[in-house]
Amino acid sequence: MALGIRLHLGYFSLPNTVRELEKYDVKRSRKAVHDWVHKADLAPCEGAQPATVALDETVIWIDGQQYWLYAAVDPATNRFLHVRLYSTRTTALTEMVLAELMEKHDVEDAVFFIDSAA
Repeated sequence: MALGIRLHLGYFSLPNTVRELEKYDVKRSRKAVHDWVHKADLAPCEGAQPATVALDETVIWIDGQQYWLYAAVDPATNRFLHVRLYSTRTTALTEMVLAELMEKHDVEDAVFFIDSAA
């Protein structure tokens, strides 16, 4: 269930999420995955004006392939602000994630928490 939610929030479509889960012998419908995401209430919100933003990227492995998952979270509410999944890691992609975050939310005055790798 957690993998299905992460895949879909990482911008996999519902059919692609279902296909990935089937590789792990997990057979669920698109509706089931959709319901998981909504019940978990983790879908990225829009229009937030957080005072702080925690931004991180981490490596995940899906079917033997390495991906980078970028996530921005409002630590005050634990709500996802933005999530992206890429098959590579570059400065340009990190800049794109930040630009998309700024398009969706008012983060101009926010304090960003990042680790040394970001």
